[in-house]
Amino acid sequence: MRSMLIADDNKQIVSVLCEYANKEGFSVTATYDGEDALAKALSQPFDIILLDVMMPVMDGFAVCREIRRNSTVPIIMVTARSEDFERIMGLDNGADDYIIKPFSPGEVMARIRAVLRRINTTEQHLENTPVKKTSSQIFTYENLTINLDEYITQIDGTKIILTKKETELLWTLATNKNKVFSRDQLLNSLWGYDYYGDTRTVDSHIKRLRAKLEQVTHPGWEIATIWGVGYKFEVVVL
Repeated sequence: MRSMLIADDNKQIVSVLCEYANKEGFSVTATYDGEDALAKALSQPFDIILLDVMMPVMDGFAVCREIRRNSTVPIIMVTARSEDFERIMGLDNGADDYIIKPFSPGEVMARIRAVLRRINTTEQHLENTPVKKTSSQIFTYENLTINLDEYITQIDGTKIILTKKETELLWTLATNKNKVFSRDQLLNSLWGYDYYGDTRTVDSHIKRLRAKLEQVTHPGWEIATIWGVGYKFEVVVL
């Protein structure tokens, strides 16, 4: 049975969502503050987490950020505000999708199904994509090594902590050196055609990915922006 963590300080909303999630076949764990949500998320595996932004003790953004230091579990953020900056902040912190209150429980379940479907589709796509690799799903170029079997990325032997989506984004670009991908291509390939977000999701993930990769110098390659088009893994001629 699939498992879900629902974190929201509104107990009535949690009760309704739990009922709908149970009907969808999920085993649900509920929590009502951010600190407890983080403790539960790190103490047991979940298939997906539904995380409210405005919670006592610790807000949802902080919880999401801390979860992403240790886990690639799919996270859907829930916010009562429709401002773009909140949605972008959630995506920047590693969320896979967002839902704006008020919402219908049916919409929430549809979003959950869509996120899980995208993840399954992406995993199948990556497994079936012919790429140059040294062993199994392992790609190496210069001082970069991406192990897609274990979702481990290293530069000069130093482990770079990336989320699942960041790893898949880097893999897609790196295994197609110097090929330019448009934002729409990356969005459709890695998030799926039924994704509710927009191309800013790609920009946010690229920004966060670059910041993490810059922890270790890599003069022989970079994630380059092709203005007006998209991004590519660029081989740097020294």
